[in-house]
Amino acid sequence: MTVSNSAPWVRDHFPFMAYLLATLAAAYFGGPGPGALVALSAGFATFFGFRSGGFFVGVTQTPLATAISLMILLGGSALLLGSLKRSRDHLAAERERYAALAESRDLLYRELQHRVSNNITIIAGLLHIQAGAVSDSEARRALAEAAARIGLVARIQRQLHDRTGEPTPFRLFAEELLTDAIAASGASGVSVQIEGGETPLHQDQATPVSLVLLECVNNALEHGYAAGRGGKIQVRMTETAGRAVLSITDDGCGLPAGFQLSASKSLGLRIVRTMASQLEGGFSMTPADPGVVCRLEFPLATW
Repeated sequence: MTVSNSAPWVRDHFPFMAYLLATLAAAYFGGPGPGALVALSAGFATFFGFRSGGFFVGVTQTPLATAISLMILLGGSALLLGSLKRSRDHLAAERERYAALAESRDLLYRELQHRVSNNITIIAGLLHIQAGAVSDSEARRALAEAAARIGLVARIQRQLHDRTGEPTPFRLFAEELLTDAIAASGASGVSVQIEGGETPLHQDQATPVSLVLLECVNNALEHGYAAGRGGKIQVRMTETAGRAVLSITDDGCGLPAGFQLSASKSLGLRIVRTMASQLEGGFSMTPADPGVVCRLEFPLATW
């Protein structure tokens, strides 16, 4: 179609296209009401300024019929667009409200975690004080160990989330815990290598898993690397098909002859077995060449 042939079509349809654009703009920026008002105005303008031919091609209509048809078309478009925009704005407002609620919930949760860890720390401090007031050396030692373990639980609670509130990967706070454990034991010749654990553990599993890890490492430091013996402890966390395996391998002096995990009266190993049962998993200690391999397997909890 040439420009000369299309000019009459543009001339006849231009008012209607302008009315449509004006109606849609009013409905988008002002809502259905202003859009309907523009559509009504366009109908009156069409009625009084009606020109033959044009908008309804091949249909002969009176100026009144054309104006009414135009008002219905434009009014329906205005109502539809206005309703869609209003729904979108309502959805955006709901999203903002839910985002604010989620942020408030996270802040409250972190504050709760902080208060819980502080209270646990207070309990650990009270046990330390009580241990100092006990004359029996065995009771004093038991209270001191209990206080240390409770203090560890408080520390894990504080480290479950970073400063932004995101869950902390298991590897990060495992590195801190084991570094402090080696420093406290004085075993400067023992190094720790950690593999895996890049994803966070569920908050219900982080504490028992960390307790198992620390008990196994402390056991290796106390019995496997006695008398200043050096070596390396390897910690590996793997996750496959919804299950996790934590293995702690040392190259120390190994297990004593006739050792049976189920018959051991060690408080630390009894705690480990209890934590494994709480995780609905299994724990084992087997000899290596040299050293010992501790293995904790448990199903991963979902967030």
